[in-house]
Amino acid sequence: MATATDTPIKANGTKAPARARKVSAKSATTAAATKAAPKRAARKPAAPKTTLEKVSARVTAAEKGVAHAASETAQSIKSAAGQAIETSHVRDAAKSVAATVRAAPARLRKAATPAKKPAERKAATRRKPASKAKVGTGTVLGVAAGLAVGIAANLGRKAAVQAPSVMAGDWFEALKGEHKAALALLDKLAKSTPEQPAKRTLLLTQLKHALGKHAFTEENVIYPALREWGDKADADALNHEQGYHKQYLYELDTMDKASAEFAQKVADFRADLNAHIREEEDKIFPKIHAGLDEAKNKALTAAANREGFKLA
Repeated sequence: MATATDTPIKANGTKAPARARKVSAKSATTAAATKAAPKRAARKPAAPKTTLEKVSARVTAAEKGVAHAASETAQSIKSAAGQAIETSHVRDAAKSVAATVRAAPARLRKAATPAKKPAERKAATRRKPASKAKVGTGTVLGVAAGLAVGIAANLGRKAAVQAPSVMAGDWFEALKGEHKAALALLDKLAKSTPEQPAKRTLLLTQLKHALGKHAFTEENVIYPALREWGDKADADALNHEQGYHKQYLYELDTMDKASAEFAQKVADFRADLNAHIREEEDKIFPKIHAGLDEAKNKALTAAANREGFKLA
């Protein structure tokens, strides 16, 4: 055990012999540790983020915000367009789509610009944003806005194509209108000449789209409903005939538009299609339409419009 000495003073002023003073082991250990331990290094403050790091974080936040906003905007546009295929109020639905589309850029721009803290706003006024940030945020915003506008344009176009069928208000009347439009395109094709190959190609493209959408609706909604109603034979026969309509379209598409055979093929197709239409409109569809009650006809109309909208 370590010791220390004290030297007391006697009454006559002389020094008394030194007395040993005991020092505890605990005190000695503490003193030794204090002397031996190096000074703890002061904690360095975190290095401030560079401009590039701040810009990168802001762009990342903008990308997430824009992606979420683009998804919500697309859903809003789709919902607005959906009104056109569920109701006959096509004009109101079109206005709703247009309003949603107009709001999309501002909504996406807001999502691409995260709110700044006061200190960041003050710092932003003292320095110009890095070029990389402008490119990154601008690119994200441009892509998202382009996506939303593209979706809106496509949905708006589809709503416009399906509008005549929707406005008919009934699946049977809608199919009659589609039949009439297809025959009108065939009549225009019949009047075209071998000197108008480009016009024939354009008209044929329009006919393929019109009949493709029409057949898609009939084959996926009307014919299955006809079978369910109990008329399987007619449903199968009509479906079989439409297979040959597609054959006509294929042959006309691959044929030389300036050839003499083109006009004859168009005439044959029109005669075949017209016979198919007369069978549907005069014999088969009136029976099922009369056999279904109002609620079922309404449900069939909604289903036909939804299916037609897919390929509109």
